[in-house]
Amino acid sequence: MAKILNLEIVRKKIREKNLPIFTAFDIVRIFKVSPVAARFFVFRNTRKGFLIRLKKSQKGSLYCFAGDIPNQYVIANRIYEPSYISFDSALSFYGIIPESVYTITSATTKATREFKINNINFAYFKIKKIGYTGYTMKKYLNEMIFIAEPEKALADYLYFVDLKKLQLSYERLNLRGLKKRKLVAFVKLFNRPRMLESVEEIYAEFRKSPRIY
Repeated sequence: MAKILNLEIVRKKIREKNLPIFTAFDIVRIFKVSPVAARFFVFRNTRKGFLIRLKKSQKGSLYCFAGDIPNQYVIANRIYEPSYISFDSALSFYGIIPESVYTITSATTKATREFKINNINFAYFKIKKIGYTGYTMKKYLNEMIFIAEPEKALADYLYFVDLKKLQLSYERLNLRGLKKRKLVAFVKLFNRPRMLESVEEIYAEFRKSPRIY
């Protein structure tokens, strides 16, 4: 008979291991139980509402505790790997664009995909492997997330503008605090000359008149 794991003991250990999102395999690894016992634990506690399945996968579904749901950026980082927060989500995060965004956007080297979890939309855009850089770890709501640096978030966005897959109103951009030389270096990774012209255009637009954000 499969070993029955105690919910509170598992919760405490998962917290100690700093695993806001975990799989049945993590339960096997941490508690040295059989895969059957781990699968029974997640199945039983998901049915009871103590666990939430964030993503179903044959390689290992992802779970979190109902009372410990991680922030949306942590979820975004984990449900489709490798990825980091970028594009308009990161631009909004840094105040480069004025509005809030309601779809969490990320860059990935895998195929472009979209998910909806807990009524939140998560969108992943494929970029060149050579462009998969320029991201960092930051603390957000007491949790660590992978997010593009400000200049890289804008470079990623300009790449998709150049591909005509996204649109950007240059007059909305707040470029204060951005390092133009760093932005240009990231833009050059994509090897698309028109992107360099776009950089000059957005800075020319930014210099035209004072803005209220």
